Order: sequence, then C-alpha cells, then structure tokens
Amino acid sequence: MAKPRTRLADLAGLHRALREQAERRAADAARDRADRERVAREANVFREAVGDTTPLRGTGRVDPRPLPVPPIAQQFERDERQALSESISDEIDVERLLETDERLSFRQPGIGHDVVRRLRRGHWVIQEQLDLHGLRVDEARDALVAFLADCLRRGVRCVRIVHGKGLGSYQREPVLKGKVLRWLTQRDEVLAFCQAGPSDGGSGALLALLRAPAAPGQPRSARG
Repeated sequence: MAKPRTRLADLAGLHRALREQAERRAADAARDRADRERVAREANVFREAVGDTTPLRGTGRVDPRPLPVPPIAQQFERDERQALSESISDEIDVERLLETDERLSFRQPGIGHDVVRRLRRGHWVIQEQLDLHGLRVDEARDALVAFLADCLRRGVRCVRIVHGKGLGSYQREPVLKGKVLRWLTQRDEVLAFCQAGPSDGGSGALLALLRAPAAPGQPRSARG
C-alpha cells in the first residue's frame, strides 16, 4: 500500500511545480506587456508634443571649431628674459657710441643720419611707453628687456622710455639715464634712439626706433 501513496505524492509535487512555473511565466509576460505599454505611452507623448513639425534636413555643413591655442612656454620666456638681462653690461663705453650733439643720440651701423633726424621730428608715432620711475637698477633692466621683447613680438616700432631726470636720486644725479643709454646700445632690436623733445619728456626720456620683426624664415635686418 506504500507505493501508491508515494506515486500520488510525486504527482502532487509535480503539479505544484508546473503551477508555479506557469505563474512565473504569466508574471514575466505581464511585466513585458507593461513595459511595452509604457514605451508606447512615452512615444505617444513625444509625438503629441512635436505635433505636425517636420524634421530639419541635413545641410551637410560642418560647424567650424576654434583652433586650440598653443600653450605659452612661460618658464622658457622667463629664462630667456633673464639671460638677455644678464647679457647687458653696465661697463660698456657708451660715450664712444653716442653722437655728441645737442641731444644724445645713437644709431646702429648702416642706419643713416636721417633716421635719427626723423625720429626727433616725430616722423614715427610713439606706440608704447615704458616708465622706469621708482625702479631699482636690476628691476629697470629686467623691465626694459621684457618691454623690448614684447614690442618686437607685436611689431611696435617707435617707443618712449622714461628714465627720469634724477631729481629724486642721491646727489640729484640721473642714475637710470646712464644705465638705459648703455643698455639700449647693446640691443640688436634698437635701430636708433635720441633724447625726447620737450613735449615728450625732454632730458628725462628717450625715443627709440625698433626694427621690424623678421618674417618667418627670413634673417634679421638692421634696417627698419
């Protein structure tokens, strides 16, 4: 009598397993149906929102993107300015380089007298100015080097450099004036300079003509 009861128990267990499997399938089907209905509802909402609008046709144009700005090697520029500053000597005999006229002037070899004359007469418009008032000698030298390098890079040709008349200096002597004269005569980018006229600072300033920046691949020229 034990065997018939065992077979009945096995059948009952199989029946439960089949029922649970069917319930799981029904639940999965219900979830799939609910997901499809949700997607359909969302699609209908979008279609109702856009209404009768027509999608734009492609133009084939490509929106230009700005070219990336190359990084500036700031440390390299600082090192270069420092090297240039250290290359300027205060011991140069500037008297033999300056023209002894009513207003001290200087011109590079190959630059005619007419360049200095036109510089004095305001032939070139003063584009930039550097004021060295209140600076120590080393600060003034660094500032001058950086100023000239920036002007050369930007194509500035005529500049005014204010060194002062030394009225506030020890024994009222223009210390920076003599230094600036020596420094400028050692700079290749300075074609000529002269003492400024009364309206431009007089004996407390200089007017300098800088060379034009060389085109890429072209050698530097002493002429403007």
